Order: sequence, then structure tokens, then C-alpha cells
Amino acid sequence: MNPIRVELTMALARELGVPDPPNVATRTFDAASDELLRTVHEEEYIAAVRHAGATGLTEPRHGLGTPDNPVFLGMHEASALVVGGSVAAAEAVWTGRAEHAANIAGGLHHALRGAASGFCVYNDPAVAIARLLASGAERVAYVDIDVHHGDGVQAAFYDDPRVLTISLHETPRTLFPGTGFPNESGGPGAEGTAVNVALPPGTGDAPWLRAFDAVVPPLLRAFGPQVLVTQHGADAHSLDPLAHLILSVDGQRTAYSWLHRLAHETAGGRWVVTGGGGYELVQVVPRAWTHLLAEAAGAPIPPETQTPDGWREFVRQRTEEVAPRRMTDGTNVVEVHTWGEGYDPANPVDQAVLATRRAVFPEHGLDPMSDL
Repeated sequence: MNPIRVELTMALARELGVPDPPNVATRTFDAASDELLRTVHEEEYIAAVRHAGATGLTEPRHGLGTPDNPVFLGMHEASALVVGGSVAAAEAVWTGRAEHAANIAGGLHHALRGAASGFCVYNDPAVAIARLLASGAERVAYVDIDVHHGDGVQAAFYDDPRVLTISLHETPRTLFPGTGFPNESGGPGAEGTAVNVALPPGTGDAPWLRAFDAVVPPLLRAFGPQVLVTQHGADAHSLDPLAHLILSVDGQRTAYSWLHRLAHETAGGRWVVTGGGGYELVQVVPRAWTHLLAEAAGAPIPPETQTPDGWREFVRQRTEEVAPRRMTDGTNVVEVHTWGEGYDPANPVDQAVLATRRAVFPEHGLDPMSDL
């Protein structure tokens, strides 16, 4: 979770001119207040984070001081700043000051109401969604394409029918956090609003995109969100050291363009974008998230684009690694079969998708077996 991945991303985005068009603005923002954090997190937990960050002492009861959530000085301030960025993005979109808004440092989706988890101290997507609801939004959709289940966001809104959470992730049978099965589908009064697509290890671009196509567009169209919030962990890539899916940067780029289109189709163009996981810090995350920012800015970067010489030298100086030379992995994902094409009941991916559709589609008036 080294923050250099954000530094390298923003350096690459600037070198490629992503922030330069007149319709794109970079804005400062304030850290989230305790009052704002309390919309998702317990007051006792916020106090524990503040105390640990001021003293360096662990708070084991709150998950602070574990290998994945080490205590560091200034922890509260840094984590509250990330939340402030996502809330500012949500407010800009809700008020119409921006059509799309991105906080690439955000997407810390594992943090729970009273505990840190999975490198996440405060849950910025959940706080941003809570802010949208408090501002009058009646339907918010959250789509999470991190390789890990978006458990913290799901938990925050599991009983709230105003929020649809969709997570596409590696099966919890083989990966942290061990949640995200299809039968986790929403609490009483919110049935069908938690959606989990648990994909088998080894799932690559084409089957992953078919799974996305089978679940995300029909549910967003049925739900009709006023705002689409998305989390873009880059850790489903084949080079990521912590997981077992095998997407390429090209497959991830395709997912970004699909989500952009769906934001316009289903949410009036209101799109709030966050980062997330991603632990191949040089070869994957900067390229993936630069594509994401460019997509949100309305000026996608052609895959064959060369990475700038200045950026590659910056990477060498900061990491002593050799940076990738192109914005593509060279994978052709143009021809992606839709869900209804080539359905195979013996295929593990198709089995996972059908389990999800059976668990939630009827709650939205949709036929799980449609398009087959």
C-alpha cells in the first residue's frame, strides 16, 4: 500500500496531459471532520485512531497495529484527508459543480465501523455515500472492481435499500477478506441490494468482462441510481502479488470505459471515481489509474501510447525499477463475448455469475436466466 503508487500515477497523468484540458480542474479539499467520520465509524474507533496516530501505540481491539494496519504517526490526519477527498468529489458531483470527480487516493473499502482492516483505516467510499444520502440522494449505486470484496462498504449499507453495492472479486474461498459470497444479498427490507460476483482464480480479461456484462448493466438499469460511485482497485491484474486473477491493463481500461458509459446511461452522468488496492506499484497501478483518470476526464489515452521518457526516468530515480514503455499490455480485448454468447454451465465463471443472478435478479424484477 506504499503511497508512491499515487505519486507515480499522478506524475504519469501529468506527463500525458490528463489534467490540462479546460474542462478539467484539480481542486484542494479539507480533511473529513469527526462529525463526518461518525456517519460511518464509531466515535470510540475515531478516538482510538487519533490516539494511536499521536502516540504510536497499538489499539489491537480496533485492528490498529496489525501487519496490514500498522500504526504510524499522523494516521488520523492522513486517513481523514483521504476521506475528505472522496467526500469533496461526491459533493461536487451531487451539486453539479462537476459531472465526474475522482479521488485516486481513495477507495479504502475494507475499513469497518469500529475497526481498521486490509490497509484501510477510514472507509472513504462509505462516508462519501453517506454524505450523498444526507444531501438528499435517494438511490446511490456503488460498483467495486477491486480483486478483494468490498466488505466495508457492503456492511455499511447492508440494510439500506437506497444503496446498491456490487462487488466483482476473487472468490473468498481463496482470498481476503473471506466474504462476498452470492448469498450475501442485503438485509431485511434491502433484499437484493448487496450483489457479489465471486470469481475463480485464473479469471482473465474476457471471462471477467463477460461476468461484468452479465451483472452490472442490468442491475444499474433496474435500480436507476442518481449517482454512480465506483472503486477501481488495480489488483485484479495478473502481476499483482496478492491475488490470483489475471486481467491486463487493457481489460481494466475496458471496464473503466464501460462504467463511464453506464454512469451516463443510468445516473445522468454523475460519476464519483476512487482508486483502491493495487500492489504492483510500477508496472500496473500508474498505467491503470492514468487510464482511469483520462477516461473520467473524457479524453481516453490510446493503448499504444508510449510512456514519456521523463516519467520513466522519474520512476528509475524513485524506485530503481525499469518502467513500462507503453500504456498497454498488448492484449486485444476488443472482441468480448456478452453473457448470452457461449454460456457453458460447466464453466466455473459462468457458474459464479449464474449464482449471483439467481441470488439478486428476482428482487429487481429481472429473470436470472434471461439472455441465455
